[in-house]
Amino acid sequence: MIKVGIVGGTGYTGVELLRLLATHPHAQLQAVTSRKEDGMPIADMYPSLRGRVALAFSAPEKARLTECDVVFFATPHGVAMAQAPELLEAGVKLIDLAADFRLQDTAVFEKWYKLQHSCPELLKQAVYGLPELNRSAIKNARIIGNPGCYPTTMQLGLAPLLKADVVDASHLIADCKSGVSGGGRKTEIGMLFSEASDNFKAYGVSGHRHSPETVEQLGKLTDKKIGLLFTPHLVPMIRGMHSTIYARLTKDIDNAALQALFEDAYKDEPFVDVMPFGSHPETRSTRGSNMLRIALHRPDNGDTLVVLVVQDNLVKGSAGQAVQCMNLMFGLEETTGLLHVPVMP
Repeated sequence: MIKVGIVGGTGYTGVELLRLLATHPHAQLQAVTSRKEDGMPIADMYPSLRGRVALAFSAPEKARLTECDVVFFATPHGVAMAQAPELLEAGVKLIDLAADFRLQDTAVFEKWYKLQHSCPELLKQAVYGLPELNRSAIKNARIIGNPGCYPTTMQLGLAPLLKADVVDASHLIADCKSGVSGGGRKTEIGMLFSEASDNFKAYGVSGHRHSPETVEQLGKLTDKKIGLLFTPHLVPMIRGMHSTIYARLTKDIDNAALQALFEDAYKDEPFVDVMPFGSHPETRSTRGSNMLRIALHRPDNGDTLVVLVVQDNLVKGSAGQAVQCMNLMFGLEETTGLLHVPVMP
């Protein structure tokens, strides 16, 4: 059994990790930390876990995380890098769901996250945890920087096109929408029901911290300069993400060949569903699952390809992807504990 610790188990990504790991056949929860809730049974905070998780929250200094095989950080930015050296010295593997190990350039990290990176020497060991594009490196990793939710949709939606060099890499547009849970479990006016419900708005239009992460990773797929215009939006639903991506075609290629690019790229991927050309994937078709669905459109058969991508922002966009990485790191079948059918309605 893999002995698992979770730092920061009280937020949405934390409880999503608990939900997935509680029934994982090869994972044993050893410690779940929360300084504020030290001693509180986890099932008291989250009754959905009654009968599944018997642990109580423990303060970080009591958690004995160095005795775990892997520790997930479902914490604000900056926490994982502070604890990483001690855990790595003890032979523990790390999976950070925040941004501490996503970006290799510390100057870019510090610009966007307003934090000084405390262990830049460990960044070279860190592996970006998007299995569909980085599987072999993940298998041998000690540190995983789990991708952001938006970047997951943008990278998987664009990767086959950039690899085949059939679109203008310098003019990519991503119009993305996320449910309110993407902002985390916190008391903030914009997240209140009466503020977010019956409302729709863009945010981060002049610049969003997921942009440099996405550009850095897309740049590995092509020798062309990446130009990405990314606009996120908040939609009045709890979970779910929909990204509409626009790319200008630069090669004479028909729709069947475009569809084949995606089908060939993801034919062996258990969590990427390439739908028939012209389909309209819905966020609810992925709710509660680690599945991501993609569909292609070509309006008026012109030179602009529209790629629609949907996922559950808390599963494939966060906790599920982290568990997918854990499975790879420990030599398990990649789908272990993740074959949940999406919840309908």
